[in-house]
Amino acid sequence: MIIDIAEQIGAISREVSREHTESGETVAVTLQRRYDADQADVWQAITDPDRVRRWFLPLTGDLREGGNFQLEGNAGGDIMRCEPPRHLMVTFGGESSIVDVRLPDDGQQTLLTLTHSVPIELAGSGAGALYVGPGWDGALLGLALHLAGEFTGDPVAAANGPEAQDFNVSSIKAWVATIEESGTADADAISAAQQISLAQFAPDLVRHE
Repeated sequence: MIIDIAEQIGAISREVSREHTESGETVAVTLQRRYDADQADVWQAITDPDRVRRWFLPLTGDLREGGNFQLEGNAGGDIMRCEPPRHLMVTFGGESSIVDVRLPDDGQQTLLTLTHSVPIELAGSGAGALYVGPGWDGALLGLALHLAGEFTGDPVAAANGPEAQDFNVSSIKAWVATIEESGTADADAISAAQQISLAQFAPDLVRHE
């Protein structure tokens, strides 16, 4: 299917921050996107394994608070909080990598807020947002197409296809602008992370340059 890349990029708000916590300094990326679906529908779409595999990846595990999860070929972790249908917090690929998803009750629409935070030692600087931000952009796009009933194919194949890689290039540009505005990294760190991000999220386009 053909998507309007500019429209989809613009549908997501992005923020990068460096924060001091009790356990040390962290770098956090925060994304928001509004969906034309109610809170219960969005919650089910991000927690029900049958639905998650239709727009993201196969999901397995002991799916309850205190349990664990595994996304096939991707990250796994522990489920720290699970408060249906409004709040999910998990470790993601490591104990110090935290993903927090919130879905406030907003009537017929739902504003999803996702924050992914890691220690400064892992991120290096705010430029570390380029290692995860474009991936989350793609996930929020996949969720949007699923909720709208616009996609019924293989999400893994679609995420690696040429249109998705074009989307990722635009996503990376958006994250670069967000990091620059945040003042959380210098130009050299941003440039280096941008090249790594392009190789990760748009490998075919990088090879053809």
